[in-house]
Amino acid sequence: MGGLKLCSGAEAVKKFLKAGWSINRQKGSHVMMTKERYEYTLSIPQHAELGPGLLRKLIKQANISADDFNEL
Repeated sequence: MGGLKLCSGAEAVKKFLKAGWSINRQKGSHVMMTKERYEYTLSIPQHAELGPGLLRKLIKQANISADDFNEL
């Protein structure tokens, strides 16, 4: 099990799109993503680099592992 690779907000959106999430809307610098039958709406800021805590929270809400996220 490797560590979590940090990425930008735009890269995170691309990875979540590959994982089956879709862009619902954008408000300011945040992209809101939804997935059918999931209780969470992911709010991804479009920063140059997402902090490790925020990225782990998004991955946990998306119900995928850090390793799977790194591979996307």
